[in-house]
Amino acid sequence: MNKQAITSSPINNLSAGRWSPRAFLDKPVEPEKLIGMFEAARWSPSGGNEQPWSFIVGVNRDETWQKIFKCLNEGNQEWNKHVPLLIIAVGNKISSWDGNISPVFQYDTGQAVAHMSLEAMNQGIYVHQMGGFSGDKACELFGIPDTHEPLTVISGGYIGEPDSLSEKLKQRELQPRSRKELSQFVFSGKFGESSPIINL
Repeated sequence: MNKQAITSSPINNLSAGRWSPRAFLDKPVEPEKLIGMFEAARWSPSGGNEQPWSFIVGVNRDETWQKIFKCLNEGNQEWNKHVPLLIIAVGNKISSWDGNISPVFQYDTGQAVAHMSLEAMNQGIYVHQMGGFSGDKACELFGIPDTHEPLTVISGGYIGEPDSLSEKLKQRELQPRSRKELSQFVFSGKFGESSPIINL
């Protein structure tokens, strides 16, 4: 499937082509492509260069994959049964600078995942990030310490056919992509006031 974004201004092909499918092929992701994805995450920016992210990786229904799958809510388990790749993104809450909770650990971990997502596209791999999972169960199953927080589960692989999904999910898969207009979130002067730069 091609769901290239219809943009109001030209952007790079990876960003325009990135979207979050639910239909994946039951085909393993090559290790070198996985390494490329994590290398991109490695070089993403972070406050004070703290690099608070960690990733728990399950592949091809191995033991780690099975444990991550158990953390998903029922709705996400439905379409992830045959996904070859499941990843938990974990953020380190504690700043090494002062020992307090970092105000940006979630933001920085999210940046790392964003960089990973674009590199996945570069490798021909699609990913889908999910908030529908139990962080408590992930902490229990993987021994994640209190200093860290599971933030999202990411499924990934080669894109499949919508017909492999239930009718309800198939319809969601086929829906056109949509986004807010720039005027709704690019402001100048004061919050909520559309910036004149978007009309240049």
